[in-house]
Amino acid sequence: MDTPAELGHFLRTRRARLQPEDVGLVSYGTRRRVPGLRREELAQLAGVSVAYYTRLEQGQSRNASDGVLDALARALRLSEDERAHLRALARPAPAKRRPAARAEHARPGTRQLVAALEGVPALALDRRFDVLAWNRLGHALFAGHLDFASPDRPEERPNTQRLLFLDPHTRELYPRREEETRRAVSSLRLAAGQYPDDPRLAELIGELSMKSEEFSGLWARHAVRACAYGVKVFHHPLVGRMELDFEVARTPDGSGHGLLMLSARPGSPSEAALRLLTADHTGPLDRAPERGVFEPERP
Repeated sequence: MDTPAELGHFLRTRRARLQPEDVGLVSYGTRRRVPGLRREELAQLAGVSVAYYTRLEQGQSRNASDGVLDALARALRLSEDERAHLRALARPAPAKRRPAARAEHARPGTRQLVAALEGVPALALDRRFDVLAWNRLGHALFAGHLDFASPDRPEERPNTQRLLFLDPHTRELYPRREEETRRAVSSLRLAAGQYPDDPRLAELIGELSMKSEEFSGLWARHAVRACAYGVKVFHHPLVGRMELDFEVARTPDGSGHGLLMLSARPGSPSEAALRLLTADHTGPLDRAPERGVFEPERP
């Protein structure tokens, strides 16, 4: 991925979302040729010269100081995730000669933990969102139509981003699809900034951009967010609607791997649905719940 070009695109999209009145600048009602702030307005707010900011936006300066980046972040009103992304793009780590790419695997301890989580859907993901391992309930929740052993075969390993945008079964799993796709793409953007020299990550982004107009439209917005916790809403074909809280825990080994775990609020219809899905945890359920078993939860 072209990091200088990514930096310019990120800065332009952040400028475009701010209006002069948002940052205390006087607008005299003249017709503006560009959406959002002009380069000179942002440079003024950040306390840098227009020429320097222009070089930075065009990817011609790679030695921006912490002070300049912090000033730009304040002027653009960036979130903490966006600040980290700005630093990663403005000062990328020197490219290193990498050994031939090898399939990644979850650590034995991680696999053991995933398998031991009973009643909790759990997936081990790498930084590209490939599924390295899942327990029976995680498999039944996210991709019961796939072979349970597929994460153990790198050439068939499921990828949650690819499933979300290209798999018709997964498309019907999320009733709040716009919310889920925005969250997925913003997480992928963050990973792309952290690992700009990962060829397999770049290949995934290229594939999704070519095959999914939905993805390419969201990717162009350059939204950035870690999405380490929150609520996912499912409409599972076998047990109906579920609202599950999710948490993503990063492994401490620097691999970029993470553990995705989901749970339901005690006493909720979602907990009842999750228990039914758990009841046949050795494989996909072969029956749907009777009509009326679960009451829909309020949005």
